[in-house]
Amino acid sequence: MITHDPFSRRSFLALVAATPLGALATTSKEIPIGLELYSVRNDLEKDLMGTVRKIAKMGYECVEFYSPYYEWTADYAKRVRKELDDLGIRCYSTHNDSTAFTPAGVGKAIELNQILGARYVVMASAGEVSGADGWKQVAETLNKANNTMRDQGLHAGYHNHDAEWKPVDGQKPIEILAASTDASIVLQLDVGTCLETGNDPVAWIAKNPGRIRSMHCKDWSPKEGYRVLFGEGTAPWAKLFAAAESTGGIEYYLIEQEGSRYSEQETAKRCLEACRKLRA
Repeated sequence: MITHDPFSRRSFLALVAATPLGALATTSKEIPIGLELYSVRNDLEKDLMGTVRKIAKMGYECVEFYSPYYEWTADYAKRVRKELDDLGIRCYSTHNDSTAFTPAGVGKAIELNQILGARYVVMASAGEVSGADGWKQVAETLNKANNTMRDQGLHAGYHNHDAEWKPVDGQKPIEILAASTDASIVLQLDVGTCLETGNDPVAWIAKNPGRIRSMHCKDWSPKEGYRVLFGEGTAPWAKLFAAAESTGGIEYYLIEQEGSRYSEQETAKRCLEACRKLRA
């Protein structure tokens, strides 16, 4: 006679999906290293599935889709999810414009992210924002969307660019967002733009414990800007990883590249190799 365990496979998968990655990873080496797919945007536009396969073959453990994914149908998102599952990689978050956080747009964002198995719906651009009050409105938009998302097992996040580090009305927008948003909202740190504006990413992590659950590992140098490989710029990676893992609440890393002297695929490959070597 076949007996059925009351703790079903579906229950197990639901438990795993609900468990923070930080709780699953017992050592720093177990924290997944992924790729923000904007890094391979030209290849992705030509052949999404084929590009994701190549990224998985390199050894990346997760990917982050950016805003064009929002135009997918649910059926296409299911095809992408099947491909990810077959490859053994995950999508823990997506990048979105502000539409995904509006009352009219949040439903579709929730649907697609649930299909993909994501945990965080990250705002990658707030659009044109005027003054400190404008940034407080962005924070309120994030809070409202987060309230809707968390009922569906998701959370909102915010990804900084350079504008968020430049003071307006005597305040840095990134500090307004951190102070005015719910603690469950992720502050996804873009290391490169933080460095470019003369700010200290290690200090920022220490100032916001538990909120840096993902980080874009993009390097920067005064001479080459963002067109450097991981480890070739000024980012203090050893200190950043230590801070992220001891204080930031990091759950996964995402390598991101604006471009380099190599092709997109070669750039992604070299960056992963350099990152792994540093963390060995």
